Amino acid sequence: MHEQQELLQRLERLNAIGVALSAERDNKRLLEMILLGAKEITNADGGTLYTITDDGRLKFEIMRTQTLGIMMGGTTGKEIPFPPLPLHLEDGTPNLNMVAAYAVLNACTVNIADAYEAEGFDFSGTRKFDHSTGYRSKSFLTIPMKNHENEIIGVLQLINAIDPRTGDIIAFSRENQQLVESLASQAAVAMTNQNLIEGLKNLFEAFIELIADAIDEKSPYTGGHCQRVPELTMMLAEAASRTQDGPLRDFSLNEKEIYELRIAAWLHDCGKVTTPESVMDKPTKLSMIFDRIHLLDQRFELLKKQAECDMLHKQLAALKSGKHIDASIMERELEAFRQQLDADRDFLRNANYGSEHMTPEHQERVRRIAAYPFKDAQGNTVNFLNENEVYNLNILRGTLTQEERSIINNHITVTINMLESLPYPKDLKRVPEYAGGHHERMDGKGYPRGLTREQMSVPARIMGIADIFEALTSRDRPYKKAKTLSESLHILGKMKLDNHIDPDLFDLFIREKLYMRYAEQFLEPEQIDTVDESLIPGYVA
Repeated sequence: MHEQQELLQRLERLNAIGVALSAERDNKRLLEMILLGAKEITNADGGTLYTITDDGRLKFEIMRTQTLGIMMGGTTGKEIPFPPLPLHLEDGTPNLNMVAAYAVLNACTVNIADAYEAEGFDFSGTRKFDHSTGYRSKSFLTIPMKNHENEIIGVLQLINAIDPRTGDIIAFSRENQQLVESLASQAAVAMTNQNLIEGLKNLFEAFIELIADAIDEKSPYTGGHCQRVPELTMMLAEAASRTQDGPLRDFSLNEKEIYELRIAAWLHDCGKVTTPESVMDKPTKLSMIFDRIHLLDQRFELLKKQAECDMLHKQLAALKSGKHIDASIMERELEAFRQQLDADRDFLRNANYGSEHMTPEHQERVRRIAAYPFKDAQGNTVNFLNENEVYNLNILRGTLTQEERSIINNHITVTINMLESLPYPKDLKRVPEYAGGHHERMDGKGYPRGLTREQMSVPARIMGIADIFEALTSRDRPYKKAKTLSESLHILGKMKLDNHIDPDLFDLFIREKLYMRYAEQFLEPEQIDTVDESLIPGYVA
């Protein structure tokens, strides 16, 4: 009756361990639970859990020996110093002398009452270990771990079953062997599920990074943006989670939420796969397939020649008609015209970069230059600049026309549509919201949805700051020089005052000196200048 009650208790414990195994998501804790559960059910003094490597060896994962106080592998942080056991010898023959390898190669349980008396197995290493420690390795129970597809993925080996009443080392009973075989089967399924989940997770992350890399590779000017934004996003998110007082004191992210935000940060620009390179990489106002400013340079030189030819024709006509003209006046007028053309050419070159605001006076000058009479290849008189060239050169800021900016801005709409079409698990449901909000503004003037601060989550607002600061400090944009740290923070501060970015997150960004942590990792030394935080617009310490 007592034995039946003990068996019932072990069965109940086996069931509880099986339930716990199915819920565990950490691989190291899972392996540890398997070995400790088997030791508990059989009252074994020690044990080892091996997994089978891709190259056909048994890798030590967990080792425990209670009597000797040995705890290695798993969550202990102590590496197991032993090399993996080969399933086959160097000549290719099966390694049948080692019990763990034998159990795998023959797909069977090996139950040994006394290792010193067992035949057919090499226990020389065990004897050597016992001699050096004073231990006595006696009973062994070695069980291959088969998953639901009947594949062996590991080995569970227990050492020295102890009689709970006498404390003597005894052989592993038939009942205990069956219990551990059942546990090993459940454990193998749990390990397979864990490996499958981890494999899918790794594949998912690798695919996401592949998309980000493809976008960065698509443009030589924005290369690295999709990789740097996640780093900055996580810096700010972790700092916000640590905050114990102030407006952000109630904000926190658990492990799953941090992972969700990281995925969103990697995918925040995935819609750029549809953005034409000619727009995304437009370095100057007149760029199409090539920069048309060079055509204007040629036209200016041709216009000079045409003006010179006109002057010579007038002089020749006067000579033929016998009229007197002052050639020196005509030549001075020509030289003045040439100088004016040189000045106009330099003005258009500078305007083409798009680095300065085009004032109404500048725009009028473009139109005046456009009106210069110019003879085309057919001898027809046309305007020096066509309508498209005038339209592009008169862009107020930057290098993009309204139509091109709409194409660029559309990438965020494409991003949202792409991400919202995916069947997320519940832990990733907010990825589209986080990724799709980095161009919104706190005052509702952003795009694509015109959300206000109150309508946006904190993680979405975090991504907005990360995206802007990365762009400000980026050294590889075609339309601007790399800004220094102080210049970038000054602009970011003005954006706070302009109600563009979240004020509390901006203050945290400065207060925690996250800008410096980021700069030390990603900026060039010449960009990292001295920052006087008291001069940053809008900063509240």
